[in-house]
Amino acid sequence: MNRLAVIGGGSWGTALAIVLAPRFEQVSLWVYETDLAARMAASRVNDVYLPSATLPGNVRVTDSIREAVEGARFVLGVMPSHHARRVYTELRVHADPEAGFVSATKGLEQTSLLRVSEVLREVLGDVPAGVLSGPTFAEEVARGEPAAIVIASHDAAFARSVQHAFAGPTFRLYTNSDPIGVELGAALKNVIAIAAGVCAGLGLGNNTTAALITRGLAEITRLAVAAGGQAKTLAGLAGLGDLVLTCNGELSRNRRVGFELGRGRRLSEILAGMQMVAEGVKTTEAAVALAARHGVEMPITRQMFAILHENRPPREAVRELMERSLKEE
Repeated sequence: MNRLAVIGGGSWGTALAIVLAPRFEQVSLWVYETDLAARMAASRVNDVYLPSATLPGNVRVTDSIREAVEGARFVLGVMPSHHARRVYTELRVHADPEAGFVSATKGLEQTSLLRVSEVLREVLGDVPAGVLSGPTFAEEVARGEPAAIVIASHDAAFARSVQHAFAGPTFRLYTNSDPIGVELGAALKNVIAIAAGVCAGLGLGNNTTAALITRGLAEITRLAVAAGGQAKTLAGLAGLGDLVLTCNGELSRNRRVGFELGRGRRLSEILAGMQMVAEGVKTTEAAVALAARHGVEMPITRQMFAILHENRPPREAVRELMERSLKEE
């Protein structure tokens, strides 16, 4: 049977299960929360993370890792980054030896600063693997609105196999040979999106947001290149495309966190009121450490770290960015 396992029942995992269902005979959607999995199996709706969409009939919901991955041709990881190592460790004994793995998680492992595909490799060994990223909001993908995304792998044949397996009338995939650039772009754009939200919360206008996106892309590109990625990748869907979407889109969780920070709310209060994970909060700390490791200057990211973790007032952070020593672009 041509089967897909989607590991992670948040909004993005649920949307991917929906949009990819026509491409497979069966899709197994693993949901961590037993009670949510039971409700989804009965109602065919993810009432917590994506209540606006209905699961197709060939999507099987389960809270069993073994049931989800056994016999799957592809295993698509969509768990939060801080759970990736544990989940991949749990599923490795159950996955088909011939299965290919695709990571759609956007973040970095906090302790090691590894990209999630690197965590995957550490746990699973030399398996066929790639990363999936691009400018996509789960709700819009689940509604069937056209979207374009990147599948990146050092193995060109594997990237093409995923491209042909996943692509459909509303879901266009491009292959890419730079998983480093794609994955760092996916993780770090969330940091800049929080900054964009801060600017909006402070009542700042379009000029500020345009400058922030442009300079944010510059510092993401510096770090990606220092880590072995390619600058051209960050000018594509997984870089500029995803950054523009996440910084401007009203559906962006990370932008929403920044907006509330800009309005003066405390981070703990904001996160306590959110059901879904805003990856950028954890990624900011890892990004600062990774930039230090590579000797890369990331002033916007550093100011976001100060707002999130050092209680720096947002207006003070903006002023410090504007008053830095003048430079050539």
